[in-house]
Amino acid sequence: MEIRTLRYFAAVAREENMTRAAAQLHVSQPTLSKQMKALERELGHKLFVRHSFSIELTAEGRLLRERAEDLIGLADRIENDFLALGDVTGGDLYLGLAESYQVGLLARQLKRLKQECPGLHYHITSGDTEQVTEKLDRGLLDFAAIVEDPAGDRFSRYEVLPLPVADRWGVVLRRDDALADKAAVTVDDLAGLPLFCSEQSWERDIPAWAGSRMGELQLEGTFRLPYNGSVFAREGLGYLLTFDRLVDTSESSGLVFRPLEPVLESRMYLIWRKQQVLSPIAERFLARLRASLADDGAMPAPSTSL
Repeated sequence: MEIRTLRYFAAVAREENMTRAAAQLHVSQPTLSKQMKALERELGHKLFVRHSFSIELTAEGRLLRERAEDLIGLADRIENDFLALGDVTGGDLYLGLAESYQVGLLARQLKRLKQECPGLHYHITSGDTEQVTEKLDRGLLDFAAIVEDPAGDRFSRYEVLPLPVADRWGVVLRRDDALADKAAVTVDDLAGLPLFCSEQSWERDIPAWAGSRMGELQLEGTFRLPYNGSVFAREGLGYLLTFDRLVDTSESSGLVFRPLEPVLESRMYLIWRKQQVLSPIAERFLARLRASLADDGAMPAPSTSL
């Protein structure tokens, strides 16, 4: 199976039309159709249901589309990394980032690195720990920034660099809600109310805060992106548990943020695979980040292998 064939397949899957895909790929429609039929024979499964003016993926086709995207992305990474080996002014950097105010720290370092290396191109994937570590393990990312304590066997295959300052947890709610009058929100305040939270945090962070009273808290829905949760909170459907400064709570937003009491905080960590051979631009980014933390007196410790 050739990468070129997978690129052809990805184009057909994306366009859902053989003629449009052929035009995009600059090949003839009969050539593309022949390639797709050969791919189906090679895999021993039907990948498309062909209609008069469109193409629909089968279950097997959807599985291949997911796998093909990863393989094509990895092939592109390999090509770009080798092209950049002799280029001291640029290269491609791949980052997977959790939602956190501390992403600003990484963005500042990228900005400074871009000034030094105008040929730098960075590719950002957002997601929770499970999503970004999966891509990191498959070689699709150089680094992942997670908001979860990377202790224990689960993270033993990574190098870890703690980042400074913790994100503080709180509740985003309507400005006209009775709880908006409080300086901080407790378990007593939230017991029985419809709550929104990420699935990861509901399982790991909130139980550490609520303790034995976790059973009194009611999960209304889960959101991976706090912005979407804030829209539901604005409509009065529930209360969003999230970090400070992730959601617009300005006067015009109709929302406010109230911290949890007792205080609940989460740290961010930059991780990468042990024995991973970093590209020159990735090495440069890591060195710049370490130097910045040391200059600010915020370097808690050298990079740690857990």
